[in-house]
Amino acid sequence: MQPIMIRHRLKSFAARFGIDISRRRIVSGMHYGPIIPLATYSPWFDDREFMRTFRIAEKNTLVDIYRCHELWELVGQVADVPGALLEVGVWRGGTGAIIAARAKQLGMSKMTYLCDTFEGVAKAGAMDTTYRGGEHADTSQSMVEGLLQRLDLTNVEILKGIFPDDAKDALVDERFAFVHVDVDVYQSAKGVVEFCWPRMPVGGVVVFDDYGFWSCDGIPKLVGEYRGKEDRIVLHNLNGHAVMIKKR
Repeated sequence: MQPIMIRHRLKSFAARFGIDISRRRIVSGMHYGPIIPLATYSPWFDDREFMRTFRIAEKNTLVDIYRCHELWELVGQVADVPGALLEVGVWRGGTGAIIAARAKQLGMSKMTYLCDTFEGVAKAGAMDTTYRGGEHADTSQSMVEGLLQRLDLTNVEILKGIFPDDAKDALVDERFAFVHVDVDVYQSAKGVVEFCWPRMPVGGVVVFDDYGFWSCDGIPKLVGEYRGKEDRIVLHNLNGHAVMIKKR
């Protein structure tokens, strides 16, 4: 198992018990260190359907319960925004299944597209300190399909290949209400946004999963380029997400 994946799994496991095993460091001139908010409200425990879905999906994701619940809630927030739901960077399908399950629970007619190479991280480059390409390849399309079947989700289409290069034909006429970017590296994330943003209506939401993590330093570099643009609001959630909302 690759060292970066061991770190991800240890951090994800510790986070379930409220433990941050990170240490303070500076990467690409940006400061990283443990964040321990004092707030205690935990609405995920009050949502039985979310908890049921999360317990089934959690072994198929490296994303902690805090970010998974935010995805669940944000999908509900875009119920009336025209367009499909999209995740790029699926790994074993945990968060994609949570997105699709929330849409199903709310009776949304939106399709959920799950896009991944299933061959590891693509387009790592000079903006990324840790990733070299090919990480997180310990997955397969069949693993994702198995999880979708366990949750009885049929509102999903899996697109295999590099995004958007290999998905353009299938999605060229699609609009997107919600986009979950979990690709770990700068150029891949930039490609997702450049393809999707012109196809998103006002009120559309982009979530960058990897924003708050030192091993994915290309993502805050990219998100920093979007701050201050007049057509969007960019938020940093202390759970590690960055959220970008289209306002015009």
